[in-house]
Amino acid sequence: MNIRNSHIDALRGAAILCVLVLHFALAYGLKNSPLEILPSWLLRAAYQGNYGVTMFFVISGYLITSTSLRRWGDLARIDLAAFYAYRIARLLPALLLALSIIVLLGVLDVPFFANSDGGKDLPASYFVIAIASVLTFWHNVLMQSAGYFNYCLNVYWSLSIEEMFYLLLPLSCRVLRQRHWIMLLCSAAIVAGPVYRSLHVGNEIYFMYGYLACFDAIAIGCLTALLTQHWQPGARAGRFLRWIAGLALTALYVRGIGGHEVFGFTWIAVAGAAFIAGATAGQAAGRGLPGPLQWLGRHSYELYLFHIIVLAGMRNVVDKAGLGYAERLPWLALFLAATALAAALVARYVSDPANAALRRRFRGAATAAPACAGGSPGAAL
Repeated sequence: MNIRNSHIDALRGAAILCVLVLHFALAYGLKNSPLEILPSWLLRAAYQGNYGVTMFFVISGYLITSTSLRRWGDLARIDLAAFYAYRIARLLPALLLALSIIVLLGVLDVPFFANSDGGKDLPASYFVIAIASVLTFWHNVLMQSAGYFNYCLNVYWSLSIEEMFYLLLPLSCRVLRQRHWIMLLCSAAIVAGPVYRSLHVGNEIYFMYGYLACFDAIAIGCLTALLTQHWQPGARAGRFLRWIAGLALTALYVRGIGGHEVFGFTWIAVAGAAFIAGATAGQAAGRGLPGPLQWLGRHSYELYLFHIIVLAGMRNVVDKAGLGYAERLPWLALFLAATALAAALVARYVSDPANAALRRRFRGAATAAPACAGGSPGAAL
């Protein structure tokens, strides 16, 4: 049985909420309100949602590594076929649905769904290379040459980062085998991240979206899983660590990225890892009904995929120029509610049943071919 950790779900929920608010703020604007509806520091913080993506990377590194350790006992014994099969089952069904909606509306030339290059429309055939880049883990690289060419697809750069991590982690572990070599590889990624970002400070598509710009956060998550495999803080120490890390995350988030492009992401990742380490003291906290943040965390993948589709549709209905500041907060609430509804429907009717069906098929194939079997077939990533 897969026991969820409510503290980690809450952190993931906070991370996706940061991303949602960022994209709404970029679309409709939330700062410089003459009505002073919200404190200025909170309005500025709405634009720091890319730190939320960094928190996602840390959580992914931790969860995938810790789950692999529980399933196979040692990273060197990861079953490649099973690992990739479980990732495909979890990621692909909802992603294919999201991409189908974007392509359909884009081909129909619906604004905010079609491709463009500096205001110049690109042919519908450009969707072929765009979708291929998403499905083969190099959409972030395509953006480095094409720029922000599609309003909806632009946000899927982070999926390419995670997919490349999913591709490389089991291969690296099978090749390196020894724990200290795996930890050394993670350490190298942690060092490479700030160095890479320092070389591309002037171009956000490079210093925020490049593989090396993000792998350090994932590596920090992986190291956290390796370290907490043999050490977890006690209940009191864990609670203290979560509070300190939570305050640090808040302070770093409010401070913002500006002027901190090189190490800002590193510190967010370290604080997120500290929070996760503190959360390992409460593994039994997954019982009971989830709160709002936990619910967001459990549906973060569907929220991530479909929020931009909801926002693009909203932008076709509600013009920013005609929207007063007093009206923007209600529209933000409506956007969050519509996104949550879409995510819930997709999770219930697409992601969860497709995930379960594909895993049953994969397990059946593994049973029929024992040479490909491995791990704990009942566990879930």
